[in-house]
Amino acid sequence: MSAEGDNTTQPESQFQKPGDLVERNEDTGVMQVESMCMNCHDNGVTRLLLLRVPFFRDIILESFECEHCHFKNNSIKSAGQIQEKGAKYTLDVENETDMQRQVIRSDTSTFKVETLGIEMPKGDGQLTTVEGVIQTIYESLSSEQSLRKEQAPELHDALVPIIDKLQKIMDRDGYPFTISLDDPTGNSWIAPTTQDSGNKYKRRDYPRTHEQNEELGIAGDPNAVQNEGVAEAEPEDDEIVSGKVYSLPAECPGCSKDCFVNMKKVDIPYFKEVFVWATACEHCGYRTSEVKTGGEVPEKGKRITLSIENEVDLSRDILKSDTCALHSEELEVTVQPGTLGGRFTTVEGLLTEIRDQLHGQIFDVDDTTGAGGDSMASSDKDKWERFFKRLDSAISGEMKFVITLEDPMANSYVQDLCAPAADPQIKTEEYTRTDEEEEELGLKDMKVEGYEEDEKDDKPAEGAAEQTS
Repeated sequence: MSAEGDNTTQPESQFQKPGDLVERNEDTGVMQVESMCMNCHDNGVTRLLLLRVPFFRDIILESFECEHCHFKNNSIKSAGQIQEKGAKYTLDVENETDMQRQVIRSDTSTFKVETLGIEMPKGDGQLTTVEGVIQTIYESLSSEQSLRKEQAPELHDALVPIIDKLQKIMDRDGYPFTISLDDPTGNSWIAPTTQDSGNKYKRRDYPRTHEQNEELGIAGDPNAVQNEGVAEAEPEDDEIVSGKVYSLPAECPGCSKDCFVNMKKVDIPYFKEVFVWATACEHCGYRTSEVKTGGEVPEKGKRITLSIENEVDLSRDILKSDTCALHSEELEVTVQPGTLGGRFTTVEGLLTEIRDQLHGQIFDVDDTTGAGGDSMASSDKDKWERFFKRLDSAISGEMKFVITLEDPMANSYVQDLCAPAADPQIKTEEYTRTDEEEEELGLKDMKVEGYEEDEKDDKPAEGAAEQTS
């Protein structure tokens, strides 16, 4: 038995087997467990701490120390389940503040310094900063350069400029540079800030492939990938009919068992045709929906500004495509392209989705205390409370505000209540896409005109090659 007032639980016996609980501090929540040392194979102590990360989710900090050989190691584990979708974060590092952003790497994630074209291989999970990851890459590459110089001089010479650039980054002379963190489990993360604007910080959620599900050990049917994307035969339809539901066999992103994706074409008046996709898995209950637009690629992007004056405006239909960004100065809200995916809903419904997703990132679903994580400052808590209060007022129609949809593919839409006449509360303007937007959309190398002439020009050359051979 422990002494009165002691906050730890002492072992009942001095003979402990690996995995037995050594002690637990009720004040700090740290647990100590005996486990075998990887180095000397004797018993060491593993300390575990459950930590709530603001804007993210719960993680387990794991630290091991062996008193026999003094081997030490630490890592992190996700305290939750594998997410429904994978996640990729991209950040333009421009200053010291960006270098100190928190980074959570799971053991399934891939970290890249995009500017230098180098990748950090998968390994133990980490709770660190951008600077910490860059330093780890630098030390890993530079520590074996002397050995490479003797055994692989070509590789040594190729790594010299990369290591020099990493050194400049460590010396704060290498700004700006771009990093990315890609995790198919969705359990890795780069911290955002309230100053992020434009394409500086991006998050993109994506459905896992069958191969990724197999790698994570959650694939159910090894032959499911063969059915992926194969539509049921509709011999009576020469083309897709508006209003008719089509079912496509697919693989559930949640449990990897067979499911169906339902697709329906809808014609929106004064806009264009859109395709509504919905997935419902009868095995695990996974449900999701998304909207895709049809038609050709427009020459210019489109910017739509809507003034919300009353509750009627909150009921307007709105289509936000997956390439569209949304922002509102009054609400201090910015939604980057790719976030939320494609949505066909109302203004009220879209704001509600934004609120729920942000609230889920900052607070747990069952968090009624508003704690918002173990390391969230009180000033940040006050800021988020004011933010959600303002957003709730907008959703309930108690305040006026303006939202702007900026879509480089011109695939977004806001319902015009005065159609076919112009709506005074909607301002629409076209703009020329930037080179960066063209590159991200894959339009730089896309040729949609004049390819017939290229094919004709290639045929004589192919014939001459055949005669020569």
